[in-house]
Order: sequence, then structure tokens, then C-alpha cells
Amino acid sequence: MNETDAKLGAGPLSGIRVLDLTVNVLGPVATQILGDMGADVIKIEAPEGDYTRFVGPSRSEGMGTFFLNINRNKRSVMLDLKQPENRATLLDLIETADVFVHSMRLGAARRLGIDYEAVAARNPHIVYASAGGYRQNSSRAEWPAFDDVIQGVSGIAALNAHVTGEPRYFPTVICDKLCGYVLASSIGMALYARARTGLGQEVHVPMMETMVGFNMLEHLWAGVLDQPELGLGYSRMLTPHRRPYRTLDGYICLLANTDEQWRRMFRVIDRPDLVGDPRFAEITPRSQNIDMLYGILTEAMATRKTEDWRQRLDAADIPNGPVLTLEQIYDDPYLAETDFFHRVEHPSEGRFVTMAVPTRFSRTPAGVRRLPPRLGEHTREVIDQFRAERAGAAAAKDSLAAVSPAAD
Repeated sequence: MNETDAKLGAGPLSGIRVLDLTVNVLGPVATQILGDMGADVIKIEAPEGDYTRFVGPSRSEGMGTFFLNINRNKRSVMLDLKQPENRATLLDLIETADVFVHSMRLGAARRLGIDYEAVAARNPHIVYASAGGYRQNSSRAEWPAFDDVIQGVSGIAALNAHVTGEPRYFPTVICDKLCGYVLASSIGMALYARARTGLGQEVHVPMMETMVGFNMLEHLWAGVLDQPELGLGYSRMLTPHRRPYRTLDGYICLLANTDEQWRRMFRVIDRPDLVGDPRFAEITPRSQNIDMLYGILTEAMATRKTEDWRQRLDAADIPNGPVLTLEQIYDDPYLAETDFFHRVEHPSEGRFVTMAVPTRFSRTPAGVRRLPPRLGEHTREVIDQFRAERAGAAAAKDSLAAVSPAAD
């Protein structure tokens, strides 16, 4: 355990070893979460390295900011899996791993000889995890997919048409990131099942179904009753008035939810006449008149400055907040208070900023234990460690056999 480990303590996944064959965004997000939670994540990279190494500004080749932000708490091992001897090395490493995770298409994994059956044959206790665009054994199992495509086919992109008049992508890789979180949590659940049963298993996260489930959670609406003709889509989400409200000097976000909150809201905007209005008194009529209700708020918010509204809303205990730009988030006093943006010194990249792990564990704290690795930085270290562990296991087996009583 290094000095940082000793200071932070072991995370909830301490002692778990992960072989990470993922690239781009979804997989690395998932494995970084596992690493943040204390797992020993060994990132297996081809000689050309993960694509994201070359995305974003950098101080040295192959260490772009996109890569730095989703590959901490990992060790990098360079293996060309097109070479038989390197595939053999990977299969050897599988024997000591708890988790094997990749983001390639299932056919490609089979061709490389690292599909679930092949990996489980070397280590039947392993949790074998992957994510793809579509469900295994479906007609689309081998279809390629990226975030933009899944935003379209899952209905995410079309949501914006209700406001802008045309579909457009959310300006973030929402599908990759969310599915990465789902993959990480699914791996954790499979590890818990293994702790109870001793059995490994295969885990697969299809992006299409994951994002449709995410999107339609509220928008399935009357479809839940198997009556889609009565309407799909949660009206409060789809009204063009659901957006940050313009004030005299900027914008403000706010939301009243309960009947009591709305009564307080009407008083805050100097419209006490609406408190008893049957169109807005309860949730059902409010939903039916949501465009009108949000229109009233839109007109009211334009009459005062943002800080004036914030003071009034705070006094009424109505949730509200400013609209922060990316630059304002970077310098936000609250995030400074919680030490969210860490400034660290990388051995080759110098000073850079990494984000804190939001989740807190009282007994097994998560944390940043390793900074993002250079390509192949830990190849020799990991292979030597594996050989030492295998030699130690063999010696222990021989020692046990030597002291065991002879069979009758």
C-alpha cells in the first residue's frame, strides 16, 4: 500500500482486480468508478493506445485532457492482442482477475478468443462484463453504435424538438456516461452475488435498452396503461416554458412541486389571487394547465433581478439556483468548499486538475490513489507481479502438500 492508500484507507472494492479492455468513454468511465472505489484496475491497451489519449489539449503526446479525466486509478499495460504471445499473456493475467471488462463488439471478442466462454474456462469465478449498442443475441447484436446514434434511437434527441422545433443531441455524451455508471454498478452487483454464491457470471449492458428505460421512465405516460393513444410524454417536461427563467439581469432556475410550495410561490410573485384558482390548486389541474402556469412564471421572473428573486425564494423555502456557466462552475465557491476540484502533480504532465469522488463511505473511503498512466507505463510491473503471485501460489501449494498427512 502506497502513502496515498494509507492516508485514504482502502476503498470498498479494495482487493478486487479488474482487467480493463475498454476504450473511448463508456467503458473507461465504468472502470474509473471501480478504481475510485479501490479496485486494482489494469488497463490493457493496444500499441496505438486508447483513442481518447489524443482528444483535448495536452502537454505531451498521448496524454490528452479527455483521457486524463476518465482514466485515473488505473495501471496501463500495452499488449498487441493480434499477436498470439500477447493473447497468451492476457489469458494468464485472467487467472488472477476478479473482473474482465471490454467494450468491443461481441464478434470481435470471439475472434480474439476472449469471449465469455474462453475467459470463464481460464477463470470460472470471474465477472465478465461488457457493453454494446444493442442486446446480445438480437438482430442488432453486431451493429456499431456511438453516443450520438443511441441518443437518436432511444428518443433522447427528439425530446429537444418539443422546445426547438427540431431534434438535436444533448451537448454531452449522456448515453456513454450514464451507461458507464450502469455498467460499473452492475459489476458491483455481480461481485456481491459472487461473494454469496462463489459463482462468476457474464454481465452485458445494452445501450439502447438502458437509454430507452432512462428516457421513458416518465415519458411512457399512458403507455404504462397500454393505451399509448392517450398520449406519450410527461407534459411538464415537454412544455416550451420549462427552461431557466429570464430575469432583469440574467437567468434563474426554480421549481415548486407540492400544493403548499405553489401557494408560497404565488405569494412570492405577488399573485395571491392564484392561490385558490382551481386550475392550479392541485397537481392534476396544474398538469393539465402547465403551459399556462409556466407562462405566468416566465412573465413574473422577468420583472426583477436574479438576486432579488433568490432572496425571496429562499425566504419562502422554494428550491432555486442560478444558471452557472462552465467557467463559473470551475470557480464555484461551494465546490471550493467541498474540495471538488483537486490540483495534483503528475510525474510527466505536471500540475493538472482532477475531480473528487462524490460518494462518501464512512469506513471504506473512495479516493484518487493513482494518477492517469502513460501508455504501457506498468507493463513490466504487472507482468512481474503476476509471475511472482503465481510462483507464490505454487510454492504455497507445494508447502501444503509437504505437510499434509500421507494417504492411507
